[in-house]
Amino acid sequence: MVQNNTQNLALFDLDNTLLAGDSDYNWSLFLINEGLLDGAAHQARNEQFYQDYKNGTLDIYAFLEFQLKPLSQLPKKFLDELHQRYMEKVIRPMMTQKAQDLVNKHKAAGDLCLVITATNSFVTRPIAAAYGIDNLIGTDPEMVNGEYTGGVSGVPSFKEGKVTRINQWLAERGSALTDYATSYFYSDSHNDLPLMKLVSNPVAVDADEILSDYAKQQGWPQISLR
Repeated sequence: MVQNNTQNLALFDLDNTLLAGDSDYNWSLFLINEGLLDGAAHQARNEQFYQDYKNGTLDIYAFLEFQLKPLSQLPKKFLDELHQRYMEKVIRPMMTQKAQDLVNKHKAAGDLCLVITATNSFVTRPIAAAYGIDNLIGTDPEMVNGEYTGGVSGVPSFKEGKVTRINQWLAERGSALTDYATSYFYSDSHNDLPLMKLVSNPVAVDADEILSDYAKQQGWPQISLR
């Protein structure tokens, strides 16, 4: 289906953008608090990976091996029940009214809305749905016979991988980024600069220092959703 060129495209990063916090980092903490991971062994590595992400030095495949392994150790049915608790205990308090208002504004305008995040789609799909966004590109955990293997399926949606994945997603719909006269991408992170540079309307949201400085140089708008 070829998109009508008059429709705008609105892309949203999730962690520390629509959410006032990081769903990936907090998922590990949640599993530790639930007694499902060894805190002593897991928490230090979780902290280090989070710092690497913020510093722009994250080895995405090493991180995914670490982050997706627990999914392979628990049945999918149990994981889904666990995620419902995670949503209520951890995620909903991170969902801000300003973020919901922004999503609602784009939806009311008839824009094609999509969450694009490096965090895996098991964690993030219910969060995108809670904001009323049906379309999600996340890093996809590999599944075999309905259970997670701990591996990755396809290209992780991280840094340049977000460009690859959005191009693939749009191509499957019979369109391309250049077909949209107006395209927005809201993000907090300098890791998202490869995609931010390609849209017509990049917006820095509660931005890290590197992105904030770059946005100032480029004259990009900077907003807060907190």
